[in-house]
Amino acid sequence: MDAKCIARAGLMVALLAASAQVMLPFGPVPFTLQTFVLAMIPAVLDRRTAVLTVVAYVLLGAVGLPVFSGFMGGFGALVGPTGGFLWGFILGMVAAGVLDRALPARIPAYPRTLASAAVLLLVSYVCGTVQLMAFLSIDLWGALTIAVAPFIVPDAVKLVCGARVGVSVARVLS
Repeated sequence: MDAKCIARAGLMVALLAASAQVMLPFGPVPFTLQTFVLAMIPAVLDRRTAVLTVVAYVLLGAVGLPVFSGFMGGFGALVGPTGGFLWGFILGMVAAGVLDRALPARIPAYPRTLASAAVLLLVSYVCGTVQLMAFLSIDLWGALTIAVAPFIVPDAVKLVCGARVGVSVARVLS
């Protein structure tokens, strides 16, 4: 990894941390701008660096730095009711990279980034929903009602905008 790559990854970690603090409490799962930044990452960083960036963000929070929503940090945040979404960011970024590699090279950057971001979000929803179900002892319908349904439209808007910004930033950086 060269210095530019490390600087971009560091900036993305900082943006993830900052975007987590732009939040509206909304039941057990807060509404944040992290989805916007997560949608930018596949456009701005290569697949490997994108995954490592999200891993770095989650690890910083796990060791206690207040980078998660509401200035929370610590391992407890990862095993709490919304921790599955955080784990899902990592697994989702891996899935986004797999999709990106599988897509034909002729697909333009924006649809490619948008598809990758949508897969990332879907994986995060699945991981978050499963952990919320286990933590709160609720059924699938209950978890989807409080952790996914209210966020679908705002998250879709954040994905569309984040992917567009990410592609624009990547174009300027190249």
